[in-house]
Amino acid sequence: MAKPVHQPREDAEFDFILKMSGVPVLAYFTGTWPKAIEPCRAMDLVVGGIADEYKARLTVVRTDITRCPAATERYGITGAPSCVLLKEGEAVAHGTGLMTDAEVRNLLEGHL
Repeated sequence: MAKPVHQPREDAEFDFILKMSGVPVLAYFTGTWPKAIEPCRAMDLVVGGIADEYKARLTVVRTDITRCPAATERYGITGAPSCVLLKEGEAVAHGTGLMTDAEVRNLLEGHL
């Protein structure tokens, strides 16, 4: 069974997931404006596969930029989709734009 991709509804929930995770967190930031919808949908498939494969070593959080503005600002997110790998709440790797499975894996490499 796949580990779920968490989808916080607000910054407090995002912060709670980070605090309770116990493993690195891949925060995947999405947007709902027209130019972001298709790339974010494509990233959903990539990130979902990563969540399933790394379920014991990684928590994945799909974060809507408009619902979690403090987290968006904290990690310097300026567009969607964007990925940030967090260890103990600190960003250790970033990726912006539509990323392939291999690019996301490279983002994780050496951190899990």
